[in-house]
Amino acid sequence: MNYTILDFLQLIGSLGVFLFGMKMMSEALQKVAGNKMRTILAAMTSNRVKGVITGLLITTIIQSSSATTVMVVSFVNAGLLDLIGSIGVIMGANVGTTFTAWLISILGFKISMVSLSLPLIGLSLPLLFSAKRMRKSWGELIIGFGLLFIGLNFLQENMPNIQENPEILNFLHNYTDLGYGSYILFMLIGTALTILIQSSSATMALTLVMCANGWIGFDIAASMVLGENIGTTITANLAAMVANTTAKRAAFAHFLFNLFGVAWVLAIFPFFLGWVAQLSIYLGIGDPFTSVGSVPVALSLFHTCFNVANVLILIWFTKIIANLVTHIIKSKESADDAFTLKHIKIGLLSTPDASLFQAKQEISHYAKNTLDMYRQVVECLHTPTKEFEKKFNKIDKLEDESDVVEVEIADYLTKVSESKLSTENSQRVRAMFKIVSEIESIADSSLNVAKAVGRRNEQNVEFPEFIDEKLQHMMAIVDEALVVMCANLTIEYKEVKAKKAYEVEQTINDYRTILQQEHLTAIEEKKYDYATGIIYSDIFFECEKIGDYAINVTEAIKEIGTDN
Repeated sequence: MNYTILDFLQLIGSLGVFLFGMKMMSEALQKVAGNKMRTILAAMTSNRVKGVITGLLITTIIQSSSATTVMVVSFVNAGLLDLIGSIGVIMGANVGTTFTAWLISILGFKISMVSLSLPLIGLSLPLLFSAKRMRKSWGELIIGFGLLFIGLNFLQENMPNIQENPEILNFLHNYTDLGYGSYILFMLIGTALTILIQSSSATMALTLVMCANGWIGFDIAASMVLGENIGTTITANLAAMVANTTAKRAAFAHFLFNLFGVAWVLAIFPFFLGWVAQLSIYLGIGDPFTSVGSVPVALSLFHTCFNVANVLILIWFTKIIANLVTHIIKSKESADDAFTLKHIKIGLLSTPDASLFQAKQEISHYAKNTLDMYRQVVECLHTPTKEFEKKFNKIDKLEDESDVVEVEIADYLTKVSESKLSTENSQRVRAMFKIVSEIESIADSSLNVAKAVGRRNEQNVEFPEFIDEKLQHMMAIVDEALVVMCANLTIEYKEVKAKKAYEVEQTINDYRTILQQEHLTAIEEKKYDYATGIIYSDIFFECEKIGDYAINVTEAIKEIGTDN
């Protein structure tokens, strides 16, 4: 056999060039699309059909079903998509990913793209050095497109020559005439290759090249395509391992959807292949069973027909799929673990826009948890002394967890800031750093209020009824300020109206001034002793600080989009 280790390395290198071109093109497409992907995904999922169209459009745009499904998992994790809506988008992503196969089979095998690829790369090279981000992204897109077809050409050239190495063909032939056993075996090979390479498009390219070189027939290649559909679900399931329960269910629904599709197609495989072959002949592609040259395009047709048919059948069973994954993956969410990451555990997404959106959701979650902590502190004011220590220990633990979450979000933002960011996104990152710092300060001040209540209990101080009423009123206004802050963090930052936040902040400041004046008068008139007054003033001054931190958050949001 003349096939050496050097030949094998050239084959692997060819695959590397193809993968790099695919990755570069996909990432550049995502940068060019920018915020539109998130807008489309969030807006067009009100029903199953819209969800399918959305998944199809986004995957066709960014040329990566894995990127779409990982984004879907993160959106479900963030609570933007429900489980049923996410299943529709995933179905559409499966159809959208077939565009890549058509691109490769038509341009890569019917048209000589290699002769155009190098000139295209040469023409787009100046764009890489452009100061404008969009031009640079277009340059990366064109170069990635060119490298993809250069890699495909290398794959074709470096595939072993069957005539010179008949042993390879004999090895394959030993397993191609086992009927359904062959179909299942090559389906598993397609699954394993996709998991290994982490790209169904790359595995599809390998399959198409093997067909074009006569290694395998149309039926065996179709079996590998079925396996690739199962293997491509692994990426989203890996991303969901650290996500919440609903996100895990969305990723598992992707796996079940493709598994169901493969199962029913395998049950009627000979008939389905025959139907695709007839359709191929009708469309003028040729008979894939007798003409080797028509196999790559016919295989793309099979890929599309399979995914479209699977969607048309299973779209009516989305609720059943949702119920099934809900039954299989039980909820393990714990209410006690308040300050834990919920969204960014998935890690950075494929574009800064998507990653910053994920960070925004995490910060909103952080703020709501801090509001819950503050409300527990308010309850401490009337907690019996015997029960106070247990409640205080819980609040103290929450404050420690808040410190950890602040650092984790800041670390995530630091990683995002290392990417090439637009001016607005740079402002968003700066604002988010300030926001998480202010939220953590709210947690600190809330703990200080609890500590003041603890000192009151230790010193056996009893607040007069009028002090208790005034503190309750102050704490209620601060609660309102935190509710407004959380609401502003939930909506799109550019839509935030600061008027309500400033009004509540002014109310807090005015009431603090009133309490301060009344406190000094009360001390002079000896309405309560000095020890009581110290604890009382500490609490309302700390509450006023919380109001300051809350308005600082809204001010940080309003700085986005302004000239600094």
